[in-house]
Amino acid sequence: MKFTNGYWLVRDGITPHFATQALDAERRGDELAVYAAVRPTRSRGDTLNAPLITARFSSPAEGVIRVRLSHFEGTERRGPAFELSGDPRWKPEIELGAMVDPGIGLGMAPSFARIKSGGLEARIDLNEGWNVSWRGNGKPLTANPPKSAGYMVDSDRGPFMKEEFSLGVGETVYGLGERFTAFAKNGQAVDIWNADGGTASEQTYKNVPFYLTNRGYGVFVNDPGRVSFEVASEKVSRVQFSVPGETLEYFVIYGPDPKKILERYTALTGRPALPPDWSWGLWLTTSFTTGYDENTVMSFIDGMLDRGIPLKVFHFDCFWMKGFHWSDLEWDGQTFPDPAGLIRRIKEKGVRVCVWINPYIAQRSRLFAEGAEKGYLLRKADGGAWQTDLWQAGMGIVDFSNPEAGAWYAGKLEALLDMGVDAFKTDFGERIPAEGVAWHDGGDPEKWHNYYAQAYNRAVFELLERKLGAGNACLFARSATAGGQRFPVHWGGDCESTFESMAESLRGGLSLGLSGFGFWSHDIGGFEGTPRADLFKRWLAFGLLSSHSRLHGSNSYRVPWNVDEESVEVTRRFTALKEGLMPYLLACGREAHERGIPVMRAMLLEFPDDPTCAYLDRQYMLGPDVLVAPVMSAEGAVEYWLPAGEWVHLIDGRTETGGKWLRETYDFMSLAVWKKKGANVD
Repeated sequence: MKFTNGYWLVRDGITPHFATQALDAERRGDELAVYAAVRPTRSRGDTLNAPLITARFSSPAEGVIRVRLSHFEGTERRGPAFELSGDPRWKPEIELGAMVDPGIGLGMAPSFARIKSGGLEARIDLNEGWNVSWRGNGKPLTANPPKSAGYMVDSDRGPFMKEEFSLGVGETVYGLGERFTAFAKNGQAVDIWNADGGTASEQTYKNVPFYLTNRGYGVFVNDPGRVSFEVASEKVSRVQFSVPGETLEYFVIYGPDPKKILERYTALTGRPALPPDWSWGLWLTTSFTTGYDENTVMSFIDGMLDRGIPLKVFHFDCFWMKGFHWSDLEWDGQTFPDPAGLIRRIKEKGVRVCVWINPYIAQRSRLFAEGAEKGYLLRKADGGAWQTDLWQAGMGIVDFSNPEAGAWYAGKLEALLDMGVDAFKTDFGERIPAEGVAWHDGGDPEKWHNYYAQAYNRAVFELLERKLGAGNACLFARSATAGGQRFPVHWGGDCESTFESMAESLRGGLSLGLSGFGFWSHDIGGFEGTPRADLFKRWLAFGLLSSHSRLHGSNSYRVPWNVDEESVEVTRRFTALKEGLMPYLLACGREAHERGIPVMRAMLLEFPDDPTCAYLDRQYMLGPDVLVAPVMSAEGAVEYWLPAGEWVHLIDGRTETGGKWLRETYDFMSLAVWKKKGANVD
């Protein structure tokens, strides 16, 4: 949200109260409290009739400092809230400077205040203009300069709290969830607000209020509601973020390298569970609105196996249930008269089963009346179940703020697991109303909008763990927020069948990886439309060199022989390549689980000291040792950066010395995929 009108003025209707002067500081146990006036204080009279901003600094773990900025501290903070972890044994260093009399009639105050957590330090000089300087291992990192911290009152929308961090020359910003816009976020205005907007807009399904920069630190805003970021956009040398209300809490997370930032961030918000080994293989779906029955399904599975293409998972999309009945979680008896037998026959072929689910309950669903009667559906503020016709006629929404509703919904899924289902595609979870509704737990509707995805995915994932055992749980989830990485796997949502959409999908996946998510997938060939043969074959190579690989579409089948016979060869070739990489990939998965480092990595994550890598978003590292540059052109041309070092092509075996750009053309049976020389990859 922008509060200013250019550099000098504020916008109409905005009354600003900036932290102007740090007046006093005190230590309260392991917390440092700093009190800032919003106007220059020269005498006792200046203390009257004006707000005071309180900044509380603490440290939950080494290299992490929490800051809470408040105006009115007595305001009720309604949930939900992110589940965060820290090290209870960790104690920061807090220092107050020598006591001095600033001569304004308020007595003695320390000359400065400092808090240090490992290599990260924040220092505030008192009785001067407001400035918080941040240092990492003794070197300047960033700062909260004058007019950064502020209590801003909008005449129409009420109070906001905001903060700003300075950006140095050449400093670039990454993350903020799965964003399909430019990879480096400089110059963008970003609202953390989950939306079903496809992959071709500024909206996204997975919004995360966390960013990191190439200068050795990250910032996580601890608010599940709408956090507005101005990334070098309102002020080109600063990142600003703001939230509605009287309090803003954030964490500064030190690296100095980007892997260490992610390691500390995921220690705070949660590390990804380790997906089962079978989930890494090839998934095939019915697609969305295509016609299919048992014969169709079995012909697809047999067709893959007969063509020598290992298939690990078959997914039933929406129409395993009857239209207008979603989600009643019952098989359409006319199309699938023997679902238990069908699942058994699929599994006899060594293939797992996944089914599509949704937390939206259509009025014709057998679950609607039951859920409404028991209070398990989200209610309107003035009573009765909240309903809409968008997506399913008369649908309501499961209220996961009610533990009984979550258990009720999970109980309905349990029958599917007993039937032999192995995984669930937890679709949707973004279209959650933020006005005119009342949650069972009394939570803030605006905060529940984003947080809903977390509660939904957690309820399903924990059911899978209870029924199938730890290590066997796997989702295919679309929506998420901070902490959602704990419940893998996530996929990129509705992309078009174009090379441009292939590129935007990769940008989204790389941004998500820099937001703490370890595992990611996308719809091979694109979801919307029917891919041309050349696009499909190029996307196959990309998809089978991702952490998880799924053939899926909207209104056309994605079996490769429906495209052309060469697509069968390409599928076979790259499925075999991924199978050969499996020991290496599983080791990468364990690193994601143990340290929070994603399997698919932006180049800057592995080469933080290579300035060329700062903007690269059409190539990536698959784990620490394999470089992939997908072909995203009809003519088969690709241009990519090969970092310094010795490299071996993973398919043709040639060697190359890096530190240069390469321009190459590949046929459909190959692409730019290199391993570091000497790496134990294949």
